[in-house]
Amino acid sequence: MQHSREFLLDCYQSMVTIRVFEERVHEEFATGKIPGFVHLYAGEEASAVGICSQLDERDAIASTHRGHGHCIAKGCDVHAMMKEIYGKRGGSCGGKGGSMHIADLAKGMLGANGIVGGGPPLICGAALTAKYLKTGGVAVAFVGDGGSNQGTTLESYNLANVWKLPVVFVVEDNGYAEATASAWSVAGSQLGRAAGFGMPGTLVDGFDFFAVYEAARTAIERARAGEGPSLLHIKLSRFFGHFEGDAMSYRADGEIQRYRNEHDALKIFRRKVTEAHLLDDFTLDAVEAGVVRNINEAVAGAEADQMPTEADLLTDVYVRY
Repeated sequence: MQHSREFLLDCYQSMVTIRVFEERVHEEFATGKIPGFVHLYAGEEASAVGICSQLDERDAIASTHRGHGHCIAKGCDVHAMMKEIYGKRGGSCGGKGGSMHIADLAKGMLGANGIVGGGPPLICGAALTAKYLKTGGVAVAFVGDGGSNQGTTLESYNLANVWKLPVVFVVEDNGYAEATASAWSVAGSQLGRAAGFGMPGTLVDGFDFFAVYEAARTAIERARAGEGPSLLHIKLSRFFGHFEGDAMSYRADGEIQRYRNEHDALKIFRRKVTEAHLLDDFTLDAVEAGVVRNINEAVAGAEADQMPTEADLLTDVYVRY
């Protein structure tokens, strides 16, 4: 499929924003300024952007505890996200959710989720709403290889196909469920599981934006056409630990550096578009410089923002209609 120059620039900007955002959060967390747990998405950018670049305001996504990348790819404001991670009042959720619970319903981002496998049931609800109201919307559930073993995920596979819901299940397999290798802990195959529930499954190179885009396009079009759910098994790698502070003793010496050198989604994207003369290095460098400025401003804004007060404690507890 041919992509416009503007589309490619937007996608590169989104991927670079995820990378720079995560690397800066990594630095700031080490200073002790950020409370709670942080799980970084760096290295997995092509998955979030390859999928979410095809979604619109009708569509919803649900994320995992590693949710920053999905938020950014779905259009959430990085300044509000940074304030949320810092636990400040101006955050996406008023500073009450932190890194693992960022949400922005106006953007169709139903939330990062500290419950492993918590997203798929929410997405079935969002998809049922879209089907019932005939909006043409699609709902996407991101889960990890560990989350793919949860009963909630498997029950959602069943429900989505029984009701022919417009769902795309995305298993982002970064090789480890925390410190447990997916090669050891996942019986059978992800595609075999999809087939067992009567839906198509596709294995995707998660380091290649264009491979993700094409696989996702087929699944999203199928969902919009009322043909039911699909599963994408996306193989990729995270560049940091499971959480900030993870010693990563379970990973081989040089493993992460090898992925950074040979399987960096940003480098692969950049090489493909420049070799095809679709974009040039000067333009891509300018995108990167603009992203760095924006993230610097986001950090400054988060540090300057106010903390929630006692008066904020009981707000946003109940929905009011």
